Amino acid sequence: MCYNKHVIKGHDQREKEVDTMAEKMTIKQGFEKARALYEQMGDAEMVAFFDKRIEQTVKKSSGEKKPTARQKENDVIKHDLLNCMEVDTVYTIADMLTKFDCFPADMTPQRLSALLSQLGAKGTGEVKRTEEKGRAYFSLA
Repeated sequence: MCYNKHVIKGHDQREKEVDTMAEKMTIKQGFEKARALYEQMGDAEMVAFFDKRIEQTVKKSSGEKKPTARQKENDVIKHDLLNCMEVDTVYTIADMLTKFDCFPADMTPQRLSALLSQLGAKGTGEVKRTEEKGRAYFSLA
């Protein structure tokens, strides 16, 4: 595990390393400390507040997230795009936008390029990208 290390010169000019990771506290730990203090003071309202904040922090970091509506739409578009493309045929983005009718009205060349990248070498590998004279061509892999 890599930690941030700072070198501090003391008054006697000897260097010593200070491990800054050991001093840092997570948000959850801070909320738990504050909750404990308010619990000792007997403030039930603040204890309930910090319980809620701790729960929200745990929920946020759990990683169980549903895909957004845009992500779902992009998955449908990628599926339709693969169905529209023919084997052994090379396309440019401009060709795809004009020839294929499987795109929504708000499809831009930049968005199509991003979707093709997700299907290309950076993603699933279903689409192959080649460049000739600075122009990108796409075909089924």
